[in-house]
Parts: sequence; C-alpha cells; structure tokens
Amino acid sequence: MDNKDAEAEIHPLKNEDVKAQENHENSVERRVVSKQSSRLSQLSRWRTAAFFISLFLCLIIVFAFSFVIPCPERPVSERTWFRNYDNAVAYRFLAIEDVNKDKVQDVIFVFKASNGSSSFNRSCLDEGLPSPCAFIAAVSGTNGSVLWERPAAEEVEWMECGIKQLGGAQAPGCLVVGTPVSLTAVDQQTGEVQWRQSSDFGANYTVLTPLSAIPDVDSDGVQDLIIFIAAEDKIKTFIHSGKNGKQIGSTGILNMDGKARYIRLVLKPDSYYFLFYTANSLYGYSLKNLYSAATGMEMKLPNLEQDPQWEKNIDHTTRRLPLLSSGDIRYLAKVPGGSGENILIVKSEMAMLINGQNLQNLWTLNVSRIMSEPLLGYYKPDVLGIVLESEIGPNRKKVMIVEAGSGAVQWDLKLNSRPESPGPATLSTADHRSTFLFWGEYQIPGNETRSEAALQKLYLFHPSYTNVLLELRNSTDQIIAFNAALFERSRHACYVLLRGPQPSQEPGFVSLMKRKLKEDVSESRVIWLSQVAVDNEQYIRDRLYRMRFHSRV
Repeated sequence: MDNKDAEAEIHPLKNEDVKAQENHENSVERRVVSKQSSRLSQLSRWRTAAFFISLFLCLIIVFAFSFVIPCPERPVSERTWFRNYDNAVAYRFLAIEDVNKDKVQDVIFVFKASNGSSSFNRSCLDEGLPSPCAFIAAVSGTNGSVLWERPAAEEVEWMECGIKQLGGAQAPGCLVVGTPVSLTAVDQQTGEVQWRQSSDFGANYTVLTPLSAIPDVDSDGVQDLIIFIAAEDKIKTFIHSGKNGKQIGSTGILNMDGKARYIRLVLKPDSYYFLFYTANSLYGYSLKNLYSAATGMEMKLPNLEQDPQWEKNIDHTTRRLPLLSSGDIRYLAKVPGGSGENILIVKSEMAMLINGQNLQNLWTLNVSRIMSEPLLGYYKPDVLGIVLESEIGPNRKKVMIVEAGSGAVQWDLKLNSRPESPGPATLSTADHRSTFLFWGEYQIPGNETRSEAALQKLYLFHPSYTNVLLELRNSTDQIIAFNAALFERSRHACYVLLRGPQPSQEPGFVSLMKRKLKEDVSESRVIWLSQVAVDNEQYIRDRLYRMRFHSRV
C-alpha cells in the first residue's frame, strides 16, 4: 500500500491516466449493458404482443365454433311413430336402410291403394297405371314422415333393396319385380326410376328370393343381376345388366324334380355357387355354369372360377349333390364358419350342418317340422348360435337356440302359436351376446290350453337371465311383416310392425309402426320360467332397460 502511495506521489499524471482509462471502460460497459437491456426489453414486448395476439385468435376460433358455425345436429328420433293408410293392402316386404343419409335407418315398404299419402298426393294414373296399384314408400326412421313415395307397378312380386351401383348410381337402389313392367330399378335415396325393362317370365311363375347381385360380367364397371323364376319343375335363369337392365344372353333353363328354392354361397373370393333345393334333392351350379348356359360361351372373367371339391361331388349330368340322409328338405341356410360359409340343411326330422368347403357333415340334431327360417344370434359371448322354431303339436311350437359349432341345444322354450305367426328376430348387445325376440303365448307348464286363436305376444329373452322372459306387447291384428334393428350405430334398438290385410284380401286399414324397444321393456311383464325368483322384478326391468347394444360388422 505504501509502495502505491509513493508511486502516485512520484508519477501523479500517470495515475490520472489510469483513472481516466478505467472510467472510460466503465462507461463503455454501461452503454453496452444499456443497449442489451433495451434490446431485451423490446424483445419482451414483442413476445408479450405475440402471446396476446395468439390468445385473441384462439378465443375468436373458439367463439366461431361455439356460436357462429353451427355444429351438425343429431337427429332426434321419436320413440314410437305410426304411418297409416286407409282402404289399402300391404305386401310381405320390409327393408331397413339409411335412405336420406342422416345415419338413422329408415323403412321401405310396399302397399297397394288408389292414392298415396297426402304428403305427396300421387296417384296410379300419374304413372299410367290402373287404379289401385302398388306404391313404394320410404319412411323416415326418426319420425315416420314420408321421404319419397311413387307408384311402381300393378302388382309387386318382390322387391330387393340395398343393391349397390344399381343403375350406375352412387346410392344403393331397389329392384322391383312386378307387372306389367317386369323389372324396375329405383334409386333408394330419391325414389327416382333408374331404368325399366320388360322380361318375359311366362305365366304362373314364382320369383325365387332373394334376388342376387353378381360380379360385373358384361365389363361395364357395374355389378350385374341374376334372377331365378320357378315355373313348374323348371327354373328359368335371367342375367341382367345392373347399369341399364338389359338382358345378357338368353334365358337359361334348369331342370328340377319339384318346387325349388335356393341360397347363394361364396366359397372363395373368386368362386360363386348357387345351391337349389327341392323336397328331395339338392342341386349345385357355379356362376360360371349359369353364365355359360345363358350366353352359350365360357365365362371370360378369370376371377370367377369353379371349386374343384364341389365339382368332384356334383353329378355333371343332373347337377345333383348327394344327400347324406333321407327326409324332406325344409330350409337351407348359410352359417359363417372358421374357413368360410357352412350350410345348414333343415329336413323334416333333423337338422345338419355341412362344411361348405369339403361337404362333410359337422353335426346332426334331431328336430322335427321346422316352422320358420333359421336365424343367427349369440347365446354365449362371440359364440354363434342358431334359432330354430319347430312345431310340437297343434298350435304349439318350441323355440331352440343351438350352438353353431357343436349342434348342442343351449336353451329352449315351448309356446302356443298362431298360424303364420311372425318369425323371430335378434339384436346384438354390447356384452357380445344377443337379445332374442319371438312371438307366441307362454303358459305355465302343466296349465297349457291349446286354442286355435292363440294370442300373439312379443317376448324378449337375454342369456344373462336364462330364467326370465319379458312380455313386451300383445297384438290381435294381422301382422304382415316384423323386423328388429339398431336404427343408429350401436344404439336405438327398435322393432317395426306392418299390419293390415294382404293383397289376397279385401282392402282395409294398413299400419306401419316403429317402436323403441326400451319403451316396452320399462312397461313389460316379468315371467319366471321356474318357481325360483333370482332378483326383484323391477331390478330385472331396470337392468334390461339399461342394456347397451352393439352393431356387428
């Protein structure tokens, strides 16, 4: 310290220079810090401005989507609606399709009257048809309002809806088989006629149903149609273009040994077969066979082939398949299997499941006099079952649920029944099983009475309560058609009833009704199938009311 003071005294000017230099350096540092601080402050202001602008834009977007831009409205479906017609008759046809693309299923049906509904005010004369005539109507599944309605023919033999590409349109269509114009293609969404074609089906014919769409065989980019007409012991085959309705080739003739029906099988992606059955025989034809018979030439499309295993088993002269046992054939049905479609053959005294690939017998079940077409459902989670209704006496039937894989009877119930009672229906539930709906009249065992006029009561059964039936409703009217479906994806389970006189009867009051299943469940009567009551009745109703449904692909 003494040395520094002594040096300062000796060199006073040098000390002043050092101090001036230090002051200058400090001043420069302060200016640099000041500039950096100014820049940081300016950057902070820009960041703050950007933040508030982003926040403001987000608020504008939220406000726009919340209040300015309307969200798509979900259709509000009425729980029950009716569509009524006076002085009319109805046909045994009921299709459930989404007609107006609102993601709610709609109902298409056919009735015969002099005039349509007041909503459209169309008459038979508008289409050049004599009065009365057959009308096609599409009714909204949400509220029962008429979406479209048009006179179609003098009489309707059959109508098939949901046919893709019909008439070359993007929307599916309905194909009407009637008189005097034999074939009419109708746009399912608008009700407009796509094309009309006359075809000579002959006299005293029966249309074999369902009508079948087949792959494009005339190379116009639209799938085509094959129609089978039964006349005595012969089947006439008509192949028509799906685009314009023109017949492809000529009429093919198949010889049968009696009244025939058929099912279509897809054995492989490129192998289509049609299986015809009479009371005593089974006939197998590939699509390639039918095309060759109609056109007189071999199928040009390489993606449609014959199955070697089937051709090995079919008699090439008569086209018959060997029967595995005797008995009249009542029904044939397709049953999904692990490697493709299997065939359920229902005879007068038994039912058997045949492997669709190698035609080997998988199982046999003793069951007599089946009354309705077999129906598929799920008694166990994801285990396919078959619903069979067999006649067990005068005005008596037994409902059975059979496991498709083994043929074992999983559940059965005896009921009084009325002639021409509606068949059963199933709805898939979220627990990977099914709700089963069937008609009849349940009576306590030991107290049965057999009456010609058994009541028509609709019952609900779910496998979670094997001891319980719910009696949903009873009807004294003549039921022409009955179906059940999920009107929205995985929800809104409903059933549809078409009631009134048929074409062979005098005209009268025709009523189409859609009803939500839950409405009947909440008001249902609980029936215990044995004397042991497991739960409180209201608890049963509440649980089945809360049951969720599932749309299987």
